[in-house]
Amino acid sequence: MTADPMNPAPCIPLRRALLGTGAAMLWPWSAQAAEVMLPSAQDLPAHLQAALQRQEPLVVMVSLQGCPFCKVVRESHLAPMQRERGLPVVQVDMQSRQSVRDFGGASSSHDRLIEAWRVRIAPTVLFFGRNGQEVAKRLVGGYLPDFYGSYLDERLEAARKALG
Repeated sequence: MTADPMNPAPCIPLRRALLGTGAAMLWPWSAQAAEVMLPSAQDLPAHLQAALQRQEPLVVMVSLQGCPFCKVVRESHLAPMQRERGLPVVQVDMQSRQSVRDFGGASSSHDRLIEAWRVRIAPTVLFFGRNGQEVAKRLVGGYLPDFYGSYLDERLEAARKALG
């Protein structure tokens, strides 16, 4: 994987490196810290319909358990937007066999959705509109923390415009 200055630390390679050195034990947000969670995706057609009724895209965060960058995106950006503005957002978890109805109405799992969407890095934030089509460019990785909110706002604006 080549270095990307706009995405300096995707979770999967970092997690492997940390687990390999034992440094994961040093993170202050270990298992003891209570994490803010987003609603888990269970029925994508229903989640999408509820979002479209609000004239909003459905925002889907692909997360990985233990990912510090996912925690920041979830707790500092998506959860507050959901709580304060009612942003329709759900979470899909990597390495999870949790059941979910996909946009076509078929039974699937979180892992199979992630594979179908070709998501390789956590966190990845996707924006869905009518018929389960992506309506804005994905936010892949943690990006630079100082600019993440701006990138997220730009994608939401583009997604809302695409909904017309």
